Amino acid sequence: MDDSPVAGWIKDQLLSLQDFTLLLARAFQNIFRRPFYYDDVLQQMDTIGVGSLPIVMLTGFFTGAVMALQLSATLAQYGQIERTGDLVSISLVRELGPVLSSLMVAGRNASGMASELGSMLVTEQLDAMRALGTDPMKKLVTPRLLATMIMNFFLTIVADICGIFGGFVYAVLAIGLDARQYWSSAFYALDFHDLVQGLTKPVFFGIIVALVGCYYGLKARGGTQGVGRATTQSVVTASLLVIVSDFVISRLLITFLGH
Repeated sequence: MDDSPVAGWIKDQLLSLQDFTLLLARAFQNIFRRPFYYDDVLQQMDTIGVGSLPIVMLTGFFTGAVMALQLSATLAQYGQIERTGDLVSISLVRELGPVLSSLMVAGRNASGMASELGSMLVTEQLDAMRALGTDPMKKLVTPRLLATMIMNFFLTIVADICGIFGGFVYAVLAIGLDARQYWSSAFYALDFHDLVQGLTKPVFFGIIVALVGCYYGLKARGGTQGVGRATTQSVVTASLLVIVSDFVISRLLITFLGH
């Protein structure tokens, strides 16, 4: 039984979970330990946040436009087409904004982190850092974690705004809704619980994206081919965990906050 493929697979998954948990604990512990690499955090914020801004804006805009297109056709059957702004804003702020922006960040940055750290590992740059007395975990992982948490929060806000604006453009130009009515319904439909859900999720999603990318980068083996495999695995795993954790976080927030 111990030598069966299933038992070996389960053992590998448990060891991976243990390594990932240790990485998570050490990364957060290093936030409060000196030295503080502020310059590295700012550099990663620029790379992750500013670099991801165009794709997040485009994704948010066209997601909002498509939602207005689909929802208006359904609402028109019930004579409620003026509620298009309500549903677009609620859907974006609660779910689609955080999830889609995080998936874009995962696709662009988790792969970048994995390939960068994996290349440093296979070329023995991490060993050189340790020989010089620098902790690679604190120098490389913690700044990426902080930067992704912070920038994913603001990127989600940008995605929400662009999405609501995309819905507005379609609703006004194609449906003929009144602009003032659209914006008033879109904003009055949102309440405190919607904002809490929409702004809590990207912080957790940012943690997932950063740590998954760094984890696979630090576990890369087998030269350049290993780095390529780690890059692919990081994107797939980060995207999957974002979607799964979205359900878990939504369930918890609805339980504690209501609706």
